[in-house]
Amino acid sequence: MDMESEFDRILFFEHARKTAEAAYAKNPIDADNLTRWGGALLELSQFQNVPDSKKMILDAISKLEEALEASPSKHDTLWCLGNAHTSHAFLTPDQDEAKVYFEKAAQYFEQAVEADPQNELYKKSLEVAAKAPELHMEIHKHGFAQQAMGAGPSASTTTKQGTKKKKSSDLKYDIFGWIILAVGIVAWVGFAKSHLPPPPPR
Repeated sequence: MDMESEFDRILFFEHARKTAEAAYAKNPIDADNLTRWGGALLELSQFQNVPDSKKMILDAISKLEEALEASPSKHDTLWCLGNAHTSHAFLTPDQDEAKVYFEKAAQYFEQAVEADPQNELYKKSLEVAAKAPELHMEIHKHGFAQQAMGAGPSASTTTKQGTKKKKSSDLKYDIFGWIILAVGIVAWVGFAKSHLPPPPPR
């Protein structure tokens, strides 16, 4: 993803977040709006450093949980919650703590599949969720996580650092790619209904 398109996406989702916030002031129990808000926060969280990213993901979870209170079987909200907990787990180095988030994510993905059994994306997410703890263990074991999640360079000062950095940044997109692309699709469909400008291409 080039810098320009990344910047466009940040602008787009920041605009979406503000729009959702304004709509919330008028109608705090609009589940569609809360889901869009949560989706925008999830997208924006990918461009932050680890502490800010975590904060934004927790904020997204809180908005999505509010949406579920208003509409308990809303499958796109359930699915976004699964993604939010998955993202949170990957940013958590402690394996036992991360496992709790992965389990929550799997539960939400299962509920999303139950609510919309024909949805291939939800089924795929559930499949990937089963492999997520193993991937988590790998990336944290190799110390990729700090670099991949934007926490800066690792303590390693080897001459291969440049290559390592590239690999870890590719890894970040591998981990988040399927989540974010998919969240983006759901969010954009929702935003289109809100008469927002079309999203920039990836």
